[in-house]
Amino acid sequence: MGSRGIKDQVAIVGMGCTQFGERFDRSLDDMIIEAAHAAYDSAGISQDDVDAFWFGTLGSGTSGLTISKPLKIDYKPVTRVENMCASGSEAFRNAAYAVASGAFDVVMAIGAEKLKDNGMSGLVGAQVPDDGTKTQITAPASFSLLAPAYGEKYGVEPDTMKAVMARIAWKNHYNGARNPRAQFQKEVSIETICNAPLVAGQLGIFDCSGVSDGSAAAILCRAEDAYKYCDNPLFVKALAFTSGPGAGPLDPDYDYTTFDEVTRCAIDAYEQAGVTDPRTEIAMAEVHDCFTPTELVLMEDLQFSKRGEGWEDVMAGTFDLDGELPVNPDGGLKSFGHPIGASGLRMLFECWLQLRKEAPEDRQILSVDKGKTLGLTHNLGGRPGECVSFAAIVGSELG
Repeated sequence: MGSRGIKDQVAIVGMGCTQFGERFDRSLDDMIIEAAHAAYDSAGISQDDVDAFWFGTLGSGTSGLTISKPLKIDYKPVTRVENMCASGSEAFRNAAYAVASGAFDVVMAIGAEKLKDNGMSGLVGAQVPDDGTKTQITAPASFSLLAPAYGEKYGVEPDTMKAVMARIAWKNHYNGARNPRAQFQKEVSIETICNAPLVAGQLGIFDCSGVSDGSAAAILCRAEDAYKYCDNPLFVKALAFTSGPGAGPLDPDYDYTTFDEVTRCAIDAYEQAGVTDPRTEIAMAEVHDCFTPTELVLMEDLQFSKRGEGWEDVMAGTFDLDGELPVNPDGGLKSFGHPIGASGLRMLFECWLQLRKEAPEDRQILSVDKGKTLGLTHNLGGRPGECVSFAAIVGSELG
C-alpha cells in the first residue's frame, strides 16, 4: 500500500545554504546561524514567525538544543531527527507533514554537519554493536561492488565501465566548477579521473564524494498562504521514504545492480505526484551520487533510463547540464560535498534556484524554459542491499 501523499498542500517559501567544504573558519553553530537566517531573509520573516523546527544531523549534536542554543529559540518545539545520509530530507519530510496536518502554520527544516575538524575520519559516530553477522567493509568497498556487477549483467566491458564512471565524475565536477557554494570548484579532466589512485575495487579518488562541513535550511507553510511570503514558491508534490529489510548481503538473488529501496520509493513518489513518464516530465534531479556507480544505478532505479541502458545515456550526455534531463546541476555530493545532515536540504536548495530561474547563468538548466516545472531530489543512507531511500518532488506551479 502506498502513501496518500500531501500534493500541493505545503509550499517552500524560503531557503538558505552555506558554502560546503573544509570550513575550519566556521563552527557548527556558525553554519546553523548562517543557513537559518538566510532562509528567514529569503521568506521575508523573522525567527519569531516560525512555529516549530526540525533539525537533521547524523552525529553533530543530540536533541533540539543543538540548534535552539545558537539560534536562541525561545521555548518552541525543536525536533532532532536522524536517518543516516537522508537526515536532512527526514527533517524536511517531518516539517512538511506537520504543516499539512494543520498543527503549525510556518516551520523550518534545517540540516547541518561538521565532519572536517571533529577528530574523526569520514563519517561521525561509532558503529552500533551487532551480533557479528554484519558485513565489515568500508562504504567505498561496499559501493564498489556495483560497477563489476552492472558490467557483468549488461555486458559492459571493464574499460567501458571505467569510462562511464569517469564521465559521471567529469560531469559533476564541471557543474560544481560553476557553483560558488561547492566544495570543489574546479573542472577535472577525464584523463586525470581515470589515472587517479584506486580507493576500492574500480573506484578511484574521483569516484568518491567529498567529506565536508555545511548547513542548509527551508521555510515551509500551507500552500494557500505561500504567496504571502514570496511571489514564486515551490510546492511539495511528493514525499516518499522506504526502509528495506536489509537482506541484500545475505540474499543469493541480490545482484548489486539495483537498490530495491530506491525503486519502491520512486514508484511511491511518482504516484503521489501524478508523474507517469519521469524522464520527460522531470526538469532536473538531484541524486545521491555518493560514488559514481551509485549515480549510474540510480538513473535506472529512478526510471530515467531503461534497465541496462543507463550507461549509454550517461555517455550520450543525457544527464549533462545542457542535456535532456540534467542530473546534479549543482555538482552533486561528488563536487558540492556531503555534510550528512545538510545534503538533502542542499538538493532542495538547488531545485529552489533552478525552478525559479535564479541559478547562475552558466549553470541555469534549459529544461525550465521548455515548460518543465518539476524537480526531484533523492537521498539514500546505508549501502547496497541494506539502505533507506528518500525521494521528493517539488514544483513551481500548483496542480
